Amino acid sequence: MTQMARRKTWPLVGLALVSVATLAGLLHLRAAQDDKARFAARDSWQRPEEVMDKLDIKSGSVVADVGCGSGYFTFHLAQRVGPAGKVYAEDVDSEVLRRIQARIVEEHLTQIETIQGKPGNPDLPVEKLDAILVMNAYHEMKDFNQMLSGIYRALKPGGKLGIIDHEADPGQPRNEYQERHRIPEELVRQDLARNGFHFLQSEPGFMSADTQKKFYFLIFDKTKAAAQPH
Repeated sequence: MTQMARRKTWPLVGLALVSVATLAGLLHLRAAQDDKARFAARDSWQRPEEVMDKLDIKSGSVVADVGCGSGYFTFHLAQRVGPAGKVYAEDVDSEVLRRIQARIVEEHLTQIETIQGKPGNPDLPVEKLDAILVMNAYHEMKDFNQMLSGIYRALKPGGKLGIIDHEADPGQPRNEYQERHRIPEELVRQDLARNGFHFLQSEPGFMSADTQKKFYFLIFDKTKAAAQPH
């Protein structure tokens, strides 16, 4: 290729790369807008304001949405804590985090920070969080003891952990619950107790309007005098 030909080709390559990046950004933005429409329909049965009230989340709180998925609770949390607060949107899936990031940029939500965690570590800052919510994600955690250890470290003494998950009958192998995307309440409570959490209460659950799935809502805390479990 001659020097003249190279000079003509490079601008075209650059333009193509910019076009691809622009298209990817637009697709993520469109996906984020579609999520907003679905979120609005979900509010009627998920009762996000009630969930946040039960976890004592206020303006200025520092919180995390662990296994945040498309970010339904992430954006409700951001609205509640406001610019003075902080929301860590954690997931192992980089694609869902890109979609969340597109909406963060669009709406200038500086209080949200996305974190791509690991299967056994949410990578949250130590003893900085007032509350953590795990919505329909706990059953997916194969390294659940390690995840709970990371969550425990991240909470301030007295900080609250809310777990909302799909109801299931007890007595089945753990991998079956993971495959069926559900987990019994009793098993969750055993896991949390073993990892140093104190069970506070079970709140009224939820029924998905579109799938008719039933979810329970459990609240735990990191006891102020408790030592990190081993």
